[in-house]
Amino acid sequence: MMKAAKLYSFDDIRIEEVPVPEVGPKDALMRTRASGICSGDVMKWYIEKKAPLVLGHEPAGEIVEVGKEVTIFKPGDRVFAHHHAPCFTCRRCRRGDYVQCDTWRKTNILPGGISEYILIPEINLKNDTLTLPDGMSYEDAVLIEPLACVIKGLKRARIRKGDTVLVIGLGFMGVLNGILAKKYGAGRVIGADSVPYRLNKAKALGFDGVIDVSKINLREAVNDMTSGDMAEVVVAAPNSREALADGLSAVSDGGAVLMFSPVRPGEMLTIDPNGLYFRDISLITSYSCGPTDTADALEMIEQGVVRARDVVTHRFPIEKTAEAYRLTAEAGDSLKSLIVF
Repeated sequence: MMKAAKLYSFDDIRIEEVPVPEVGPKDALMRTRASGICSGDVMKWYIEKKAPLVLGHEPAGEIVEVGKEVTIFKPGDRVFAHHHAPCFTCRRCRRGDYVQCDTWRKTNILPGGISEYILIPEINLKNDTLTLPDGMSYEDAVLIEPLACVIKGLKRARIRKGDTVLVIGLGFMGVLNGILAKKYGAGRVIGADSVPYRLNKAKALGFDGVIDVSKINLREAVNDMTSGDMAEVVVAAPNSREALADGLSAVSDGGAVLMFSPVRPGEMLTIDPNGLYFRDISLITSYSCGPTDTADALEMIEQGVVRARDVVTHRFPIEKTAEAYRLTAEAGDSLKSLIVF
């Protein structure tokens, strides 16, 4: 038996004893060493529709058993395992739209990321499980999946060298967007939030300026900070219609607004199409990530672009998963919380 953190509702997370998964001939069993609490996991409407489920999809650990037909991994290998993996052969995969692949959507790690052991099924093992480089910690490896989501989004936004990038929402994913925008050549990165801790953290991590939206209008502040040029790329990180509307108000002519998170069900955003058309504004979405993105993320982390020591603020044992979950949901004086084993 092993421990796993199972969510029954937003306010009901239990640590349960469940069987260790049986390893099939083409599967592998990983002993979890660290796993992250994702900001998507604390969207009540999103997570409760999946309940009951074992939380977590950002694990890293050590292979402890492989099926008799597995040749690409062996016990002792240190790995990151993505919870979804594509087929690589369908029409969507051939276009690089891995997250739209039917196989990608149906695959998963079992029983979930916050459990002492995880079964990595054949398709995940073959198509999106990565061996960790020597010297990369498990805590750093936990950042691969969230960073891969940021990589995919910013690629779609097509940042150009010298662009001003505005990041709305300075939680963990917002901060990652800002750090990576710099890596991709942004000339200036501005962050917007209302939580002093996160505003200060963003400045400490290299943002060129921050806006406290509890004290000043976002559009006016961006206008003042850019001498009227506004932001060529705006990342709307929070899951809200308001963040998108704010992004559209602060983007420059010819610029792009990246919708990084879904909005709450039932929310509608009214847009004047001619306002987009005559200003050449692009509204871009980006959902999750695929194998090319996780490979790029591993490389970025290996290069030291992002490190756990800079962005992980809290660590908890599995027994305190509910506390870690609540801290993430509060979106206050924290960035990234990990469950360490």
